[in-house]
Amino acid sequence: MISRVTSQTMTATALRNLQSGLGDLARLQAQATSQRRFAAPSEDPAGASNTLGIHAAQRRNEQYTRNIDDGLAWLTTVDSAITASTGLLGRARDLTVQGANSGALDATAREAIAVELEAIRTELMAQANTTLLGRSVFAGTSEGPAFAADYSFGGVAGSSVQRRVSEGETVRVDANGAEVFGDGATSVFALLDSIVADLRSDVNVGPRLAEIDDRLNSMLGVQGAVGARQNQVMRAKEAALDASVALESQRAAVEDIDTVEVLVQLQAQQLVYQSALSVTSRVLQPTLLDFLA
Repeated sequence: MISRVTSQTMTATALRNLQSGLGDLARLQAQATSQRRFAAPSEDPAGASNTLGIHAAQRRNEQYTRNIDDGLAWLTTVDSAITASTGLLGRARDLTVQGANSGALDATAREAIAVELEAIRTELMAQANTTLLGRSVFAGTSEGPAFAADYSFGGVAGSSVQRRVSEGETVRVDANGAEVFGDGATSVFALLDSIVADLRSDVNVGPRLAEIDDRLNSMLGVQGAVGARQNQVMRAKEAALDASVALESQRAAVEDIDTVEVLVQLQAQQLVYQSALSVTSRVLQPTLLDFLA
């Protein structure tokens, strides 16, 4: 059976083919300008599904990176405060050694040492109440200062500030002020007050050196743990950076176009479309008057 072909059929077929070619041309132009393989999930369901998973992983990694940066800020602040404190306590030890030579010192010399020790105590208190963005780095989850005027520790017992730095890794980023500076009557502040009182009473302060050394050892022990956590966070930061590069490569492989390939296809499609327009215009040139002539 032979199908009947009319001018209307030819016109509809030509228009359909032109629309198809124009659609392909528009798709390639959109890819070339957006640098993306698809604009809607319906264009590539599998690619869209992969893209959603990759973007979710990127967002998680970005959050880990923010946590890492914040954690490093905390740990650096803690480390700096302990470093300053050990320096101050070291100076206090030197002064105590001087004060232990009571036979060679008069009351004026002992008073000068006592005054400097009081200044060191005040500076140590300031270091113990160091804050970062309004939060004490030695008070755990407490909103208040780590130490009160009576040297009592104001942190929440057993609490700590944690930062998640990877899928299954959480790092403590603060330090327990009571472990670093002591608490109340056993604090380094009370110790210095006792040394000052002994100096002013002309009591031998030599036995206090062992107490200062114990407190120094406690500070250095906590600082060592803080340093280990800093290294842990730095390794997490390197891993997050590597993950960021890998995830971006995966995303680009799924979403981004091969620019050279798309431009070649675009040029070819433009040539095809122009050829189709030319051929169609020639085929559809006859009019009704041509048939009536």
